[in-house]
Amino acid sequence: MATSEGVERILRRAAPHELVDRVRELLSLRFGATSVDLLMADYALARLQPVAPRADDTSGSVPVHTSDPGRAFGAQEAHVVTRGNEVTVHLPVSVRGDRLAVLSAVLPADAYAPGALGDLQEVADALGHELLVAERDTDLFLRARRAARLTLAAEMQWQLLPGRSCSRPEYDLGGQLEPAYAIFGDSFDWSASADDLILTVNNGMGEGIDAALLTHLAVSALRNARRAGLTLADQAALADQAVYGQHQGDQYLAMLLLRFCLRTGEVEVVDAGSPRIWRLRAGAVEAVELEAQLPLGMFEDTVYTTQRFRVLPGDRLFFLSDGVYDVVSPRGERYSLNALTRAVMSTRLLPPSQVPQAVLKELAVHRGDIQASDDAMVLCLDWHGRDGRGGAAPAAREDN
Repeated sequence: MATSEGVERILRRAAPHELVDRVRELLSLRFGATSVDLLMADYALARLQPVAPRADDTSGSVPVHTSDPGRAFGAQEAHVVTRGNEVTVHLPVSVRGDRLAVLSAVLPADAYAPGALGDLQEVADALGHELLVAERDTDLFLRARRAARLTLAAEMQWQLLPGRSCSRPEYDLGGQLEPAYAIFGDSFDWSASADDLILTVNNGMGEGIDAALLTHLAVSALRNARRAGLTLADQAALADQAVYGQHQGDQYLAMLLLRFCLRTGEVEVVDAGSPRIWRLRAGAVEAVELEAQLPLGMFEDTVYTTQRFRVLPGDRLFFLSDGVYDVVSPRGERYSLNALTRAVMSTRLLPPSQVPQAVLKELAVHRGDIQASDDAMVLCLDWHGRDGRGGAAPAAREDN
């Protein structure tokens, strides 16, 4: 097969809608592949959907949790199935920790050897990078991500997100919004540099298009201020002015804005409303207590101040909207009272990319038959830290 550089060159030259065809040709020539399919993860992370020419063609859709392609997606490593004279290789398609899809190839058994997995995974990796570029020019892959029709508000919210997971030596991130196909105003955003990670968690007000428009305005204002190099407090102030200028206090948005120093673990934070932080450290779950300030856009010319805390290697942080921690069970118990601690502990061995969905499933069990009255957001961050040479630091054993 062509070198990894050659594979990347071939895929770069392909038209966006021809990417899967080019991969089929590559694997057919090198391995005699008789079938090659790309399965995109749907917005709810519940199914893997085939990339097909028609939007209504869902043949080949499989569940994430009980299928062979789903095993590759969940474990983020190749899963090989041998049946008779054929070998099916399921390969995760991810970019910097963001799980996108699974590439499945059926090969003749006599053309496959375990040493070929490296070459096959390089194709999947190259395809992942090209998918992100291709989505600017075609709806083919975005169509494949939906197992049901998105509401317009949900369409706007998903397009606003930076991704659903991200990995660097210093940290791993994963986030999820529910109900995936009808979300309103909850959102998150992140941006990293050589020295910092800036993380934003938003809990929007209202429903439908109004909530989505409000979140878009606030997130765009925060990005504008961040990219202008403003301080964290000034970023919050600029977004506050933008929201108030548009809505005169009739609508506002709750927000957490954080800057993590990758070298030291020092965290600077502006707490402007209802999103909350919980921390898992050394086997204990506790809320990170902050002094809440006014939501963005509630009053004119609000002055915001920053607070500080520190994360240690081995810490896991949960960022939750009120559509999670305020949910009440049929017996009247708030999720944040006991059920949240159980969910945090039961998911402690999962990677952050899988934790939000697992917590939201626990939330659905806690809610029971009660109809959800708000959308819900869960963001999970594992902090590894830096050892002074750009690598992850060893996990700390005690609080200090």
